[in-house]
Amino acid sequence: MSDIALNDRGFTLGHGLFETVLWAGGVLEYWDDHVERMERGCRALGLPLPARADLTAAAEAALAEAARAAAGRPARAAVRLNWSAGPGDRGLDPPGTYAPRLTASASAIAAPTGPIRLATARTRRNDRSPASRLKALSYLDNVLARAEARAAGADEALMLNTVGEIACAAAANVFWARHDEVFTPALDCGVLDGVLRRQVIAACHALGVPVQEVYANPGRVGGAPMFVTNSLMGVRPVASLDGRDLPASTLVAAIAKAVSRAPK
Repeated sequence: MSDIALNDRGFTLGHGLFETVLWAGGVLEYWDDHVERMERGCRALGLPLPARADLTAAAEAALAEAARAAAGRPARAAVRLNWSAGPGDRGLDPPGTYAPRLTASASAIAAPTGPIRLATARTRRNDRSPASRLKALSYLDNVLARAEARAAGADEALMLNTVGEIACAAAANVFWARHDEVFTPALDCGVLDGVLRRQVIAACHALGVPVQEVYANPGRVGGAPMFVTNSLMGVRPVASLDGRDLPASTLVAAIAKAVSRAPK
């Protein structure tokens, strides 16, 4: 990856978007979904759309570079695509004409194993910000929330929004199950429209499992089975929340199996 200009607005202001795509089984999983989400983000930010062929070429080049560095293409890799607003003058005002910058990198990753532990973070998800529903380059609140969770001995943070409703994990969407129904925070809670979130909702419909997008405070979970999702780890059950063990669920296992078999 070439150097980033010191006046690049992605570097100086976090002005831009990114996608993290799983390379596994010889394919970039849910590729079209990731590209379409980046395009939706560009429209929301008023940025030019990247050419789809350029995104594909950048991802393949990043994988090839990772293969050269490791003497072989990894079986699983996280491919990150960054679409920066590009160079601009000092200050907040955007340039008269954007010259966006596309960069990409790929890193080998292991397959996830076992459930994870969640800890509720003090850092809140700003549901009132348009950026909360975009895969924006600025992720500082998520970084701080993850650090809180690690300090508490957990693997991942559970983030609430500004009114105390469950929003998401630092790098994942959140679900819970109760009475053979599945629940997940509504997008208006400050939730990213996750690629795997959509797959889980579709899988629930296919299985005949009711799924509700809700506005819920932490008391609504009340010790119910939970799971989190993102493109790299898929569907992953939660072992505990704030040190309290959560039960395993055959329903969560069925959803994970359905998603893993869904067309990519």
